[in-house]
Amino acid sequence: MQTSARSSALWHPCTQMYQQDINPVPKIARAKGAYLYLDNGQPVLDGISSWWVNLHGHSHPAINAAITDQLEQFEQVILAGFTHSPIEQLAAQLVAVTLPPLTRCFFADSGSAAVEVALKMSLQFWHQTAGPQTVEPESGKPERNTFISLENGYHGETLGSLSVTDIPLFSSQYRPLLIQHLRAPTPDLSCKQHDQSDEEFLLQRFAQLQTLVEQHQDRVCAIIVEPLVQGAAGMKMYPPIYLTWLRQLCDAHQIHLILDEIAVGFGRTGTLFAHEQAGICPDFLCLSKGLTGGYLPMSCVMTTDKVYQAFYSPDVAKGFLHSHSFTGNPLAARAALASLAIFEQENTLQKNQQHIHQFKIKLAELASHPHVAHCRQTGMIAAFDLVQANGQPYPAVQQRGRLMAQYALQHGLLIRPIGNHVYFIPPYCITADEIDQMFAITSRAIDWAVSQSVSLAEASMPAMFNLP
Repeated sequence: MQTSARSSALWHPCTQMYQQDINPVPKIARAKGAYLYLDNGQPVLDGISSWWVNLHGHSHPAINAAITDQLEQFEQVILAGFTHSPIEQLAAQLVAVTLPPLTRCFFADSGSAAVEVALKMSLQFWHQTAGPQTVEPESGKPERNTFISLENGYHGETLGSLSVTDIPLFSSQYRPLLIQHLRAPTPDLSCKQHDQSDEEFLLQRFAQLQTLVEQHQDRVCAIIVEPLVQGAAGMKMYPPIYLTWLRQLCDAHQIHLILDEIAVGFGRTGTLFAHEQAGICPDFLCLSKGLTGGYLPMSCVMTTDKVYQAFYSPDVAKGFLHSHSFTGNPLAARAALASLAIFEQENTLQKNQQHIHQFKIKLAELASHPHVAHCRQTGMIAAFDLVQANGQPYPAVQQRGRLMAQYALQHGLLIRPIGNHVYFIPPYCITADEIDQMFAITSRAIDWAVSQSVSLAEASMPAMFNLP
């Protein structure tokens, strides 16, 4: 495979550039449907939706047309002091497709920024009000200044979002800058003991969270979680009942619930939003990645009228004084509107049920491989762990997952294992034959990766497979 010498000016994200200098990454020339095309013409099946963002396929004609049409009108306008039809329509559409009482939309430009907005809104709400039922600025609760997040959770890499992220690789260098928060044990089912049922394990983990809340309820603003799937931790999964209990706990102690659906929203879990499966609604819903169909940067925090009213005041200082230069960008808004329309026009969620069933079958086949363990699936997200013949994980230094990714790319498939955790999050336009191809290449990649000597496995591999 040909690779291009990188520009000396370019610093890639989430990448150890030392490794890229040794093994330059491939260059993409174009993309269409479920495929990326390298500059040498080789097609590569996009098994990860280009970092979990693309929904309907690359270069979708409806989204292309919407952006092109908007370009002929205007490309950007300040949203502080002005408004425009695309962003008004998008806010209305998002309210229409979510459960009550989410009726207010605040737009930002990235997933991390959305989490920052939700954290700041929750904190300021408590400083300005006595509780969800009362809007009395004189009776605020400034002692509420702490958040609870889950072990292994990931919520972004700006300082606020990183503070509630529990992945040391990302956060340890910046610990002196981060706000303090409380951490609850993960409900990830792969952590349960062999003699525990799923329910026993979940009840145990939830009881630990409940104790934490009871000990600190007077100073907790909100609990923030990734619903159903902890993505950057390695696609760790848990069932909807935990979210149901979590909503009840937050209600009992008057604590906000922030659901970070940045990765799992817009159909990834089988429903449009993951929290639908628990029959609940959060106080804050963070959306990004697939919001524009994977085309343009945009995020949104949806919240309730009760939260909105806590900021509604003649006093400017009581307002939510947070902004981004490109907030509500009309090009991104048109892309998002087109993406939402595609769900209805192409009957996407119902069609995805066929893919979900096929994933289940292919995962079951893969589970018999001696180097595969912990096969798991939530909707259109499927994952497994790469293990040694004795069932134990490979030492991280051997980088077997990255060896898999190298083999797969050479044979026309983009995957990006997180350590020993291998996952699939393809665009929804993927076909049954392409799903078969994806799993077949992956199976061969496992065989090749586990057959390599330790010295080769420990050598530097392409930097693009270094991190989540």
